[in-house]
Order: sequence, then structure tokens, then C-alpha cells
Amino acid sequence: MSDPQLWNDVDAYFSGLLAPQDEALEAALRDSEAEGLPPISVTAAQGKLLQLLARLQGARNILEIGTLGGYSTIWLARALPEDGRLVTLEYDAHHADVARRNLAHAGLEHVTQVRVGPALETLPKLADENPPPFDLVFIDADKVNNPHYVEWALRLTRTGSLIVVDNVVRGGKVTDATSTDPSVRGTRAALELIAEHPRLDGTAVQTVDSKGYDGFALARVLD
Repeated sequence: MSDPQLWNDVDAYFSGLLAPQDEALEAALRDSEAEGLPPISVTAAQGKLLQLLARLQGARNILEIGTLGGYSTIWLARALPEDGRLVTLEYDAHHADVARRNLAHAGLEHVTQVRVGPALETLPKLADENPPPFDLVFIDADKVNNPHYVEWALRLTRTGSLIVVDNVVRGGKVTDATSTDPSVRGTRAALELIAEHPRLDGTAVQTVDSKGYDGFALARVLD
């Protein structure tokens, strides 16, 4: 069955029952739209999944690659203890400003830090600071660089850490080995890296919801 209205209805039911949004989350979406950010944030149900994964990890340190307006950041940061830390990397300075306001509005500025610039430039700087290993890394940025982001995630994590890569199905185009689409090629390379790397054990899951047909990959860091 491929009825987008049905996907929307089921997603609304799940979100309303299991992942209801409070004022801060609603404000983050509303303000992001008002500031002209693209409507590509995770859904409420996906945000709740990220939060549950962080809690299952007992995460004290989280890295997010791709902030947008901070909606997913709020879900993740709420899983942290009071002395936890979330670093989120955003390419666009305007998006980062919106995200900072949304995080402050949610009362999370004390556990979050938004860094601006291309992630492949900010990640080496972060590594140079020798931070505590990240317990969870959420990758939701430009897809062409997904394999590089997975490689950096490996450098910045520990045994038992979790890496989550969003938007890996590409509407089904991920199956096309001849695709010239940079996003498809980057996604396939990231999935192949997860499959082949001796320190990663992962899988990918297809999803249908109010954002359409997509999915995500999960990988656990091994010894």
C-alpha cells in the first residue's frame, strides 16, 4: 500500500500519542519556517526515536552533524543529564542563529553548542580539542559527504557508541548503482563503509511517514 495520506494519518496518530510536541518544539518549527529554513526537520516520531536512542545509550556526550533550526537538537539534548554536552555543526550561519534562539527558548543553551562552518572543517578543529568520546552521533547533513562524516564519527566515538545516518533511502534511489546523483552516491558509499568496516556493526531501516519514503542507518562502534 502506498497512500501518502495514510502515511500522514498514521504518523499523526503515532506522534500525537507517543511523541506529543510541547511549546518549545512547536516554536522551533514555527520560527524555522518564518525564517525561511527548508521544511526538512525530522518528524516528531523520529525526534522521539533519537531521544530514546540517546537515553538507551546513557549518552552524556552527543554530536550532531547538521543542525538546521535545532528541532532534532532539542529532542536529543533533552536526553542528556544536567552535566551533559551536545555539539551540533551547521554549515549555514543564518540557520545556526535560528537554532541558537530555539535552543535558548527550550532552556537548553547550557548543554548545547552550535558551531558554524562546513563540517569537514569544523570536525578536525573539534578533534584537535580532544573532547570526551561521543556516545551518539546523528548525521543529517549534505549526503555527498556522508562517508566522510561516518569516518569522523568513528574517530570521535568509543566502543559501544551509536552512529545514526538519516535519509539513506533517497526515495528508493539508493538501490541504483549507476546513479550520478551525488547524494545517492554519498549515501551508498556510507552504507558500504558501515558494511565493510571492521569496527562497525550496522543495519538500515526503511520508513514511510509524513516526510514520504525514506529511512535511516544505525551502526554500533566495536572494539
